[in-house]
Amino acid sequence: MIDSQRYPRLARIDAPTDLRKLDEAELPDVARELREYLIESVAGAGGHFGAGLGVIELTVALHYLYDTPADRLVWDVGHQCYPHKILTGRRERIATIKQKGGLAPFPRRDESDYDTFGVGHSSTSISAALGMAIAAQRKGDARKIVAVIGDGGLTGGMAYEALHHGGDVDADMLVILNDNQMSISENVGALPKMLARLMTSRTLNAMRERAKNSMRRNSFLWRFFKRWEEHLKGMFVPSTLFEEFGFHYFGPIDGHDLPQLLHALKTLKELKGPQLLHVITTKGKGYERAEREQIEYHAVGPFDPVKGVVKKPAAKQSYTDIFGNWLCDMAAADERLLAITPAMREGSGLVRYSKEFPQRYFDVGIAEQHAVTLAAGMACEGAKPVVAIYSTFLQRAYDQAIHDVALQNLDVTFAIDRAGVVGPDGATHAGSFDLTYLRCLPNMLVAAPSDEAECRALLTSGFLYNGPAAVRYPRGTGPGTAIQTELKPLPIGKAELRLRGANLALLAFGSPLTAAIEVGRELGATVVNMRWIKPLDEALILELVRTHGTIVTVEDNAIAGGAGSAVAEFLAAQGIQIPILQLGLPDAYLEHASREQLLAEAGIDAAGMRDAILKRWPLLKPQPLEVRNAI
Repeated sequence: MIDSQRYPRLARIDAPTDLRKLDEAELPDVARELREYLIESVAGAGGHFGAGLGVIELTVALHYLYDTPADRLVWDVGHQCYPHKILTGRRERIATIKQKGGLAPFPRRDESDYDTFGVGHSSTSISAALGMAIAAQRKGDARKIVAVIGDGGLTGGMAYEALHHGGDVDADMLVILNDNQMSISENVGALPKMLARLMTSRTLNAMRERAKNSMRRNSFLWRFFKRWEEHLKGMFVPSTLFEEFGFHYFGPIDGHDLPQLLHALKTLKELKGPQLLHVITTKGKGYERAEREQIEYHAVGPFDPVKGVVKKPAAKQSYTDIFGNWLCDMAAADERLLAITPAMREGSGLVRYSKEFPQRYFDVGIAEQHAVTLAAGMACEGAKPVVAIYSTFLQRAYDQAIHDVALQNLDVTFAIDRAGVVGPDGATHAGSFDLTYLRCLPNMLVAAPSDEAECRALLTSGFLYNGPAAVRYPRGTGPGTAIQTELKPLPIGKAELRLRGANLALLAFGSPLTAAIEVGRELGATVVNMRWIKPLDEALILELVRTHGTIVTVEDNAIAGGAGSAVAEFLAAQGIQIPILQLGLPDAYLEHASREQLLAEAGIDAAGMRDAILKRWPLLKPQPLEVRNAI
């Protein structure tokens, strides 16, 4: 329970209606308590941190002035939604965020009526809010629609598609540009530079507003000034970009100045048509370490609020680290290598590479489609681009992977992080589908390493292949296999026999291999490390069919259309009928929980595999392979 002595106002706010009962003069104290409570809560449980601290005042102002949830409030990405959740009836559960059975880490429609649109990926808020505004307008509904998007989210092309349409249909909506000059790491590209120039024009904006307010609206002088103003702004500031889209631009204003924020929102609330309010905020505001180290404090584990985050040395390298080191080594060996990331330098392991090879490093911002087609263009001119991307984000560039890379058989390597079960970030970030959506593409190689050494070797195989190749690896660490320093590839399409048993053959794709070996030893089964989803090791599969009575496939991917389906399709094409059991992720979106909990729920940990096999073949007698280990 919240301490009502420390948080006397916040303790009384169980919903925004309670917030609206307060006098406006009390709101700065509400904001202060909310900020302190957020620091305390995230320090105890972990979670997204800096973004929420940066929108405390904005969140308070929006829920105070707007009749939420009747008025619609749409957050972009949702990293910043913790204060919103605290004010909308979830205060006591905020410490459960990202945990199994706890609050979702992002806005989610089935969690609260105040979460009007489920998010997790960037640059969707303006489109969603515009859709709501158009639907409300058609019904004659006067509800207000507000989208909050960061300057990082505004680097995504989808945001401009929505601005382009929004200004044309003249729907009543407000877009709030929360400008903190950060995404997860520093923003890149021309747009942040434009906004930085705009921030320097506050004097001009203030002069403009004073002059306009002194004139009678629609008078000759007012109309003359309006035309002069647009020319002047075009000379000094780039705010005309938004007005050319058809949005009436206001700002920039201080997003931590509650009176100024309230004044601006009160004015905008009464206006018709598309409006854009530009607010300047600081990511991590109110917690000095988070303000100073904004990248590190974007998302944190539990920490001591007094001491801050204390880094513990990792016991072993993560797959992300392995990729980052491989990338630097391969770049040193081959000057044709160019690395691309869509705004995920830290998450994808490119920090070292960006420093050692800055002229060969391209962070394109939150623009996954552009990242993939950029790589295709590079490949057309003889470069060998590597696109470092999360599995969940590659989904956003699927057409480009098909049309621009695979169709043209271009030499692009996809290094796919966070594949399979991801964990606490939940359904929006799960990498459950990449084997399914990649293996159906002609020309595409698809590989899944089972350990650290294999990850390095398969990345080398994919890079040296003259065509599109994808290597997908999970979040976190592997079993601890020693990593060699050489850049030695593995043969394409060749699997590895790990245990030689009898009757049952267990084909493991990627990270489930370790658990599969444990089960194989217990049941006396043959275990194969398949490595390649496309091409399959068809010769080995045919040999196993001749010598075994049953086949089991296991993968950290959706069963539907995945690696097991590839095996079943191959056998069917050969006219071979054999009992086959496919284990993998269910036909459902995975909720937020630990990776271990999700693997157990899906039945692809050792216990789950064993239970599924014995349920299918209850007469199977365990024949432990204590002496008969093959390799």
